[in-house]
Amino acid sequence: MTTTVPETSPAPDRPGWREVLHDIAAGSAIRTVLAVVLSLAIASVFIVFTNEGVQSTLGYFFSRPGDFFQAAGSALGDAYAALFRGAIYNTRADSFASGIKPLTESLRFAGPLIAAGLGIALTFRSGLFNIGGQGQLLMGAIWSAWAAFQLHLPYGIHLIVAMIFGFVGAGLWAGIAGFLKAKTGAHEVIVTIMLNYIAVSLATYLMRTPVLHDMDSGSNPTTRPPDPTAVFPRLLGDGYELRWSFVLCVIAVGVFWWLMERSPLGFRLRMVGLNPDAARAAGVNVSRMTIVAMVLSGLFVGLAGINQSLGRDGNFAPQIDAGIGFDAITVALLGGSRALGVLFAGLLFGALKAAGPTMQLADVPPEILGVIQGLIVLFIAAPPLVRAIFRFLPTPREVTVVGTGRKPALEQKGGE
Repeated sequence: MTTTVPETSPAPDRPGWREVLHDIAAGSAIRTVLAVVLSLAIASVFIVFTNEGVQSTLGYFFSRPGDFFQAAGSALGDAYAALFRGAIYNTRADSFASGIKPLTESLRFAGPLIAAGLGIALTFRSGLFNIGGQGQLLMGAIWSAWAAFQLHLPYGIHLIVAMIFGFVGAGLWAGIAGFLKAKTGAHEVIVTIMLNYIAVSLATYLMRTPVLHDMDSGSNPTTRPPDPTAVFPRLLGDGYELRWSFVLCVIAVGVFWWLMERSPLGFRLRMVGLNPDAARAAGVNVSRMTIVAMVLSGLFVGLAGINQSLGRDGNFAPQIDAGIGFDAITVALLGGSRALGVLFAGLLFGALKAAGPTMQLADVPPEILGVIQGLIVLFIAAPPLVRAIFRFLPTPREVTVVGTGRKPALEQKGGE
């Protein structure tokens, strides 16, 4: 007696982590703009209800609702006016030279965010998740700082040599994670997080020893001041802290674009990011590309560390990272891991950082800017949520690689 087993249709494929990561990192211009708009809208609600003037009107809202809306409008107007004065142009300044200083501060903050964001974006495009920006930035900063005060070279040559030291330090530190990923299968997220802790502890230790620290200056962990020949000159002269390192960060955007969009190496990196099995079948050494991707990522992040260490006349402490290593993840996500996207995302976050003190003077809690950044991350990292709110956004479609029968990534419909 034979038993006939009814045929069942195969379960639909569910996107794996690589497909989900691609959908998040690829992004789209429309979705990115909508994520920023949603973040600002929600932040506006926080600005309104944390304002003392607005809170005082809530007790008699139903008897005189007009007072509430007037106070809310005033709170929002003052907040966004302070944002403009602190990030773009100070309309209360006595001269144009003073008024334009907030814009230069926004660019100064944006420079390292752009460079580090490019490094994180490169790993996204390569199918990796580099969370080690903090450690790589620190390594780039302390290596370049050591060369800046230890080596005494002529002007121009000294700065170039110090930069090379910074690139080597950051690239090697990132290469550790790439090597462990390629040779042992260790997940890069865990490895890079642990390397962050090691880098912070190692930098703090070295800043207490004669290797980096002037033992006559006290016990607080700091580096020695760099030689003047190894410091980036000011871009606009005295009175402005914007340095020529910002120009290098902008040049890095062009280098990243050429590398990922036009070079054979970038094509192989993107192939591995989309489908490592298909890349391996096409003759690409996936292990080697993993190491190369992490090292290249470290070089871009190292530029941010060089900007931080050689873009000042004095010494620095272990807090030189200033959260840039983690903010770079948001910049890369917001920029869709594309060169121009990262550039504009870095400028946006630089403006938010520059406007913080001015907005605080306007009775806006400084945590509001953190709320905006966190909401941007939330909406960028949850594409289905944004599509659920804005129904007109197209959904991603699966693309099958010819000859493999696999669906390596999600591609956007309708140009998203």
